[in-house]
Amino acid sequence: MGMPSGTELLLIFGIIVLLFGAKKIPDLAKGLGQGIKNFKKEMKDEDSVVVEADTTKKVESKEQTASVETPKTTTQA
Repeated sequence: MGMPSGTELLLIFGIIVLLFGAKKIPDLAKGLGQGIKNFKKEMKDEDSVVVEADTTKKVESKEQTASVETPKTTTQA
């Protein structure tokens, strides 16, 4: 099964208009668009949190290794 042809798309659209009415379709499309927008926003926010947490772990591990590897030198007069 491939993509529906033009006639099939018109038939599907006609059935949707009969089921929901012409006035409800813009509201449904608006709700669908807002849902997709919110989903993308949350995915982007989640990615930034993961990257931020990963960066924080790298910085902490570098600080720990730097403090362990750095010998303390004393100068004698």
